[in-house]
Amino acid sequence: MQDAQALVEKAKLAAETARQSAQEAAEAASAAQNYADQAIQALQNAGMASGTGAGSEFVYLLSIFVLAVFVGYYVVWSVTPALHTPLMSVTNAISSVIVVGALLAVGASAVSGAAVTFGFIALVLAAVNIFGGFLVTQRMLAMYKKKQ
Repeated sequence: MQDAQALVEKAKLAAETARQSAQEAAEAASAAQNYADQAIQALQNAGMASGTGAGSEFVYLLSIFVLAVFVGYYVVWSVTPALHTPLMSVTNAISSVIVVGALLAVGASAVSGAAVTFGFIALVLAAVNIFGGFLVTQRMLAMYKKKQ
């Protein structure tokens, strides 16, 4: 009876820790989104002040990509290990969507050679991400299995 109560208390503590971690990750994501919004607004204002030209669209899109890299880095590294497995499953789902788009880009006959090349690279990287995610998830789930 005491063992069951101790297990219930441990489960409650683990659930509370996971909830707090999820809340911290959500706050970090919200802060990152605010920083990205401010940076995009500043870039838009700079583009309007300098006069939009052909090169400014490229700089604008490159800036968004760089900001997305930083936001992704800070959001992912603020996730606690308790939330790692659900995050990996979401990453695998996103990568599967990338695979579909990459297959469309590689298989389309009316696109340029560069689009096919980038589609193939995206396909390979997304496949590596999916299989690596499944391997990591499998190893993490194996840690929770009872030893025989």
